[in-house]
Amino acid sequence: MNGSPVSAAATATGRRGPALVVLCLVQFMLVLDDNVVSVALPSIRDDLGFTAAGLAWVVNAYFLAFGGLLLLFGRMADLWGRRRVFLTGVALFGAASLLCGLAREPWQLVGGRFVQGAGAAMASPASLALITLLFPGDKERARALSVWGAVAALGGTSGLVISGALTGLASWRWIFLINLPVALVALALLPRLVPESRTSRPVRLDVPGAVLGTGALVSLVYGLLRTDSGWGRPAAAGPLVLAAALALAFVAVEARTVEPLVPPSFLSFRVRAVANGATLLFSAAFYAMAFLLMVHLQTVLGYRPLAAGVAYLPYGAGILAGMWLSSRAVAGLGMRWTLIMSFLISAAGLVLLSGVAPSDGYASGVLPGMLVTSLGCGLSLPALTVAALTGTTEENAGLGSAFLSSVQQVGGAVGVAVLVALATRRGNALAATDGPRRAAAEGFSHALSVAAALLALGAVLIAALLGKDRHPGHPGHPLDTGEAPARHGTRT
Repeated sequence: MNGSPVSAAATATGRRGPALVVLCLVQFMLVLDDNVVSVALPSIRDDLGFTAAGLAWVVNAYFLAFGGLLLLFGRMADLWGRRRVFLTGVALFGAASLLCGLAREPWQLVGGRFVQGAGAAMASPASLALITLLFPGDKERARALSVWGAVAALGGTSGLVISGALTGLASWRWIFLINLPVALVALALLPRLVPESRTSRPVRLDVPGAVLGTGALVSLVYGLLRTDSGWGRPAAAGPLVLAAALALAFVAVEARTVEPLVPPSFLSFRVRAVANGATLLFSAAFYAMAFLLMVHLQTVLGYRPLAAGVAYLPYGAGILAGMWLSSRAVAGLGMRWTLIMSFLISAAGLVLLSGVAPSDGYASGVLPGMLVTSLGCGLSLPALTVAALTGTTEENAGLGSAFLSSVQQVGGAVGVAVLVALATRRGNALAATDGPRRAAAEGFSHALSVAAALLALGAVLIAALLGKDRHPGHPGHPLDTGEAPARHGTRT
């Protein structure tokens, strides 16, 4: 790394706090754009003429570019400089937001969302890596990551409220245009707050691996979205076969690459492996839930965009409450039992939400399941983040951050594709006999039941594979994996 360590320089100048604020502000913007389109989807569909399957690409184009390119850009941040890659990503994200806001055709919006995701893939891992280096101690890192996670969760929830307000009072285009001031502020302030940092070890960029991996993900999600007409149809089977071929090519290339996107040694640390596996299931369930619930509120329950956004506010309150309880639960119960409990609470909440009928009111139908689900989500987020970054050092901070974010986005893309396809197929099968409104409700219920099963599976995997905490009073401490704890700056 160039010069003195980032943490020492930031401490000497007293700029760690302002730097954390700017980095969290950008993360707020990036996560906001994960969900900001959810409330606006019906309006976007009507304005630009999207089909049902095409509409999912407004969400998944962002997820796929974000998740598919994160590892490449995380490595790039370690090699070329974390601050430089962060600022480049913010600039690209801002330009793409302008393109989305001015879109006149479906392909223009989907293309803009893909470029947005590429910019986010540059900025997000670099941001989390900078925070990891700014706060090297276990306790202070855990506090900083809790703040970062809380802001990210607030961005996810606020995105729905902001989207509802802007869509209902002005136009859906403003949900993208509001990103421009945030991008400009970050570009102006961050170079004055954080010095450049990069790894001292030469790192080669695995561009072929990134291309093959992203291609496999795009083909997989495209094929999954087309399964609403049947798994054996060429429109679905062709892309799925292509995804399998690209995935095999990816594995073959990675096996012969000197610097693979994810070195095997990185995932040999059990805590990180289990945490990222659980995050995959977690993200698949929750991103799909947000998509389906927003469409359900507006098309089945008849909410206007602003009302749908406001209806989601208690979800944010539940997440913040869960995150406040998370560190206390880890201290009292340990990481393993906190994650098991939180996954099961979220699964129970999704089961409650799956029972919402077209005739149900908000307080008696939607709200109970939303509060239970959000509480479990908030309990999970800090613990999953700390576990997934356990043992990372200045040499691989970008890789660890990128891998976690990649798992989140890929899980979200696959979850939306699979569960939207399941809901569509169930709804289409019942539309002729039950009517479109009742059939849509049944499709929603079926998809959320599957999402609940994914979280229950995650709880089982955590219980079976994570092991017991050695020091449950320290949420950042490595868990009992049968190996010595890694020391920051010494080993992975």
